[in-house]
Amino acid sequence: MAKIKKDDFVEVRCGSAKKERGKVIAVVTKMGRTKVKVEGAKLATKHIKPNPSANIAGGREQREQLIDISNVAIVNPSTDKADKVAYKFLDDGGKKRYFKSTGEVVDV
Repeated sequence: MAKIKKDDFVEVRCGSAKKERGKVIAVVTKMGRTKVKVEGAKLATKHIKPNPSANIAGGREQREQLIDISNVAIVNPSTDKADKVAYKFLDDGGKKRYFKSTGEVVDV
C-alpha cells in the first residue's frame, strides 16, 4: 500500500525535477511499480495533431510525466520539510497516516 495518496503535497527528492513541489495529480500502478504525477514537476512537451471534427486546434502543450513513488516525499506543513510517513493503528480498528518526525496525523 502506497503511503502517498492523491491530493498530497509532495517534494521530488531526486531526478531531473529535484526540489520541485506540487500536489499529486494521480497515482498509477503498472507492472508492480507505483508512480505518481506531480503538478508542475517533470514537464514534457506533447505535440497535438489538429482535428477539426473533434474541435481540437492542435499545437504544443506541457504535460506532467510519471515519477517513481520512491523519488517523492510528502511535505510536513508544520516544518515545511519533506518527511517520512508511517501508519498508526487506532483503538477502534482503523489506521491513520502520521509524520514520523513530529507524530502529527496527516489525514485531518
